[in-house]
Amino acid sequence: MAVSVINALNLIRENTNIVDTEIIKIEDASNRISAQKIIAIYPLPRFDNSAMDGYAVLSNDSGEDVRVIGKILAGDDQDILIEDKTAIKIMTGARVPSNTTAIVPQEDIEILNDNTIRLPQNIKELQHIKYIGEDVALNDLIINIHDEINFGIISLLASQGITDIEVYRKPKIAVFASGEELRPHFEEIEAHQIYNSNSPSLIARVKELGCDVEFIGSARDNLESLKDHVQRSLDFDLIITSGGVSVGEADFTKEAFESFDMEYIFNGIIIKPGKPTVFGKINNALVLNLPGNPFASQIIFEMFGTSIIQNLKGDKNTYHKMIVAKINDDLKNKKGRITLIPGNFDGEHFTPSIKRGPGMVSVLSACDSFIVLDENVSILKKDTRVDVIQIKNKRFIEKNKDFLTYAK
Repeated sequence: MAVSVINALNLIRENTNIVDTEIIKIEDASNRISAQKIIAIYPLPRFDNSAMDGYAVLSNDSGEDVRVIGKILAGDDQDILIEDKTAIKIMTGARVPSNTTAIVPQEDIEILNDNTIRLPQNIKELQHIKYIGEDVALNDLIINIHDEINFGIISLLASQGITDIEVYRKPKIAVFASGEELRPHFEEIEAHQIYNSNSPSLIARVKELGCDVEFIGSARDNLESLKDHVQRSLDFDLIITSGGVSVGEADFTKEAFESFDMEYIFNGIIIKPGKPTVFGKINNALVLNLPGNPFASQIIFEMFGTSIIQNLKGDKNTYHKMIVAKINDDLKNKKGRITLIPGNFDGEHFTPSIKRGPGMVSVLSACDSFIVLDENVSILKKDTRVDVIQIKNKRFIEKNKDFLTYAK
């Protein structure tokens, strides 16, 4: 029996187990999900240090002529105390003398002779000193379980002397298609055949989401071939198929999976397009049977398949992120089922795609987002507020725009 969209997403979260873990080098951990909680064992900075190349001084010597009594370079381990009317030349990052009350940048002083300088007026107390722990305090949280690791986190890990980190391994995904008419893109086709566009698309998208993926092949339209493809996929975390889930004379996909005692988690979703989508489980392998129509397959994967993968990965972010926009024009819709509408988001407006037939291949190649219409929506008027779910978000745009934020 088909389930509602909300119920389908809830069932996915309830029935998707996180993969196991592995230990990897921090340099290889970008975009991976942490499986351990790490706290700071060192404060940052580890010692009070200079934020500038300049002179360590006593701030009450403002405007005075002072004698330079030494030099401290970054990495030096010495503590030369400053006395009245004296200064110590210091480099950026060097440990400041313990009684320093200010750093004066070298461009702000006047050199009088080889060992005497004149300090500027109005030196601010504590200026240009970076104090121990002001960046990261001892026991601050560096990363938590289920957080995604990025270059900034890797910088923090390295600053704590951490070499390895435990992460959830990449989910292993098997992809195969069914249909006598489907041929791989690297073969010649006959007039009655078509190229398989669904599998390469799914493989590419799954890789973008941080998974390891293997193409099992295109099954023939008979039970034996489909069962062979299922058998070769059972050691994977998730099996994704496209085609063969509708009611048809040559559609044996469901029968093939059922021969392995597949447990149906849901059998159809009350949605348009993609109603015949199936989600199930064979032992430890999850199964997602997508429609064969290219656009239906892609958009259903964006709505539901991505949620499966986020849960498998151990990512804490498993809900679709939405951005509020206004619809760019009137949109008519045949109500009765929740409907997925592809389109483009320009930062303010969402423009629905004119092309959105379930069997079209080109739809999502030209779209970067979609909206989800309630089953009771028959029309959206221009400038109506909509919640946009982005598909492609590289955070760069084609046109140059002013990126400055101005005071009001």
